[in-house]
Amino acid sequence: MPTPPVPSAADEVVEIARDLIRIDTSNFGDDSGPGERKAAEYVAGLLDEVGISSRLHEPATGRTSLVAHWGEDAPDGRPALLIHGHLDVVPAEASDWQVDPFSGEIRDDYVWGRGAVDMKDFDAMVLSVVRARQRAGRPPSRRVVLAFTADEEAGGHLGAQKLVEDLPEEFDGVTEGIGEVGGFSTTIRGRRLYLIEAAEKGMAWMRLTARGTAGHGSMINRDNAVARLAAAVARIGAHEWPVQLTPTIQTLLAAVAELVGTEATPENAASLIEEFGPAARMIGATLSHVTNPTMLGAGYKVNVIPTEATAHVDGRFLPGYEDEFFAELARLCGEGVEVDFVSNQPPWETPYEGQVVDAMTRSLLAEDPGAAVAPYLMSAGTDAKHFTKLGIKTFGFAPLRLPEDLDFTGLFHGIDERVPTDGLEFGARVMDRFLDQA
Repeated sequence: MPTPPVPSAADEVVEIARDLIRIDTSNFGDDSGPGERKAAEYVAGLLDEVGISSRLHEPATGRTSLVAHWGEDAPDGRPALLIHGHLDVVPAEASDWQVDPFSGEIRDDYVWGRGAVDMKDFDAMVLSVVRARQRAGRPPSRRVVLAFTADEEAGGHLGAQKLVEDLPEEFDGVTEGIGEVGGFSTTIRGRRLYLIEAAEKGMAWMRLTARGTAGHGSMINRDNAVARLAAAVARIGAHEWPVQLTPTIQTLLAAVAELVGTEATPENAASLIEEFGPAARMIGATLSHVTNPTMLGAGYKVNVIPTEATAHVDGRFLPGYEDEFFAELARLCGEGVEVDFVSNQPPWETPYEGQVVDAMTRSLLAEDPGAAVAPYLMSAGTDAKHFTKLGIKTFGFAPLRLPEDLDFTGLFHGIDERVPTDGLEFGARVMDRFLDQA
């Protein structure tokens, strides 16, 4: 009998993505979810099949991350490269979806399910390429550390943070890394533009507390905790943060301006961002700080003025402007409102230059020659915040060629999350090229 052909990355990437989606790793922000253990064991099995051993790390029951080493040190002395992706997903309410969110169903040439774009698609790309290259005896151009993490959707405190704190030796010699969210295409005036994450806003999840004098709701009370807190929340929610352009955003706006035939200025920054269509919701949030009140809590009875009132605010602040952000936030809170942090993670910005940037650009353009490539600043947070603590310069590079009419950024944490099957295959081809050049 003839020997069956060895599967390529493109042959496997869709099925691996479907398998990962079928493993429910919903992260509710506490320990009530199923955890990531089954997904980590699945990844370990795929790597073990091609002779790559891995290490599981479980700081809390079921909250499992995986680390593996692949390839040898580069002959030219280049340091190791980190490739990281997370295994957890945000919850999904099945009744809201057209399909079972954990089915991995293929419909209309898309893989549907929670995690299809955030970020089991990238996990599948990496695993399919690693397996194909390992079978073919094609190691990467330098040593690669693979990390598949838990808990990213709740800040990474039980995932990437624990890897960095507990197992820093696993990342010895690593100076650069890639992960989510970048390498996907947008379309501006008929031309695809691939966005590579080169910076990330800081994340300040804050608990605001106001205290006052308890009393009867029928009486005058000049020391009302609810009123004090409500005023602070209203000021924060209504505040218009000024436009401030970081180096990454300046580079992005210059690229967009070239595509539309104009010059980028601070005055036309917002109009240039509008060229991204639906993606402007995400990219537009990188022109300034953002603060959104998200939760309120106070009292236990309508006619009782409580002693304490609390609110939660999601704050995202620009790299290079941290001190001014927190100073202005304190002014907005005013007297008598305390601020504690549920999570406080710094921003980062990596210079958009060097061999990794060249490799990402060349690998994308080799598969899509008429496109353009530019960096962008991510409005939300990723595990990169933790890996930067080890001095690792990171980029978001999960390559996807997308249809112009797909509201891709709206699918992150959204209903009917899905990814094109040919986009997955494109990403696998790009990743394969990248590993030859990085």
